[in-house]
Amino acid sequence: MINMLKIALEGAFTNFKRIFFAADRVTDMELREQISTLSVENEPRVDESACIGCAGCANVCPTDAIEMKKLAHPVKITENWIKTEVPEMDLLKCVVCYYCHDFCPLYSLYGVKGAVHPNNVGNQIVDVSKYINQPVKISEDKLKVISKYLSDKTILKNRQDGD
Repeated sequence: MINMLKIALEGAFTNFKRIFFAADRVTDMELREQISTLSVENEPRVDESACIGCAGCANVCPTDAIEMKKLAHPVKITENWIKTEVPEMDLLKCVVCYYCHDFCPLYSLYGVKGAVHPNNVGNQIVDVSKYINQPVKISEDKLKVISKYLSDKTILKNRQDGD
């Protein structure tokens, strides 16, 4: 009998918290207010400090949700590499397939520097020059595929046209 009374009181208390304090809601009241007033601000999807401007993400995007935008001031990454543009995502076209993330050599899209796919893992600081100067071992056939995507936007256009 005591156990039944304990369960009933715990249930009543849980419902009280749900009703009056929104204790188990996934979205907090602030986000609900932003949604109702159409003022939600999206988390940044591109870490421009980590991006090297190779345009691989834009070339591999199946929905053309990524366009490369010119930088006002080019950024010198290494002696032989100057970044002149960075990706800009159209969130209405993005289907969150993570092709851009998987193809990015520094994982500078969707805020993560590894092979995990969360939308937001917090702020990160990346020293791009350190990664650019490290030797990378890539097989010849993979290198050919990567170079095609980096150099030829028509690969996706042909695939979309059915060629």
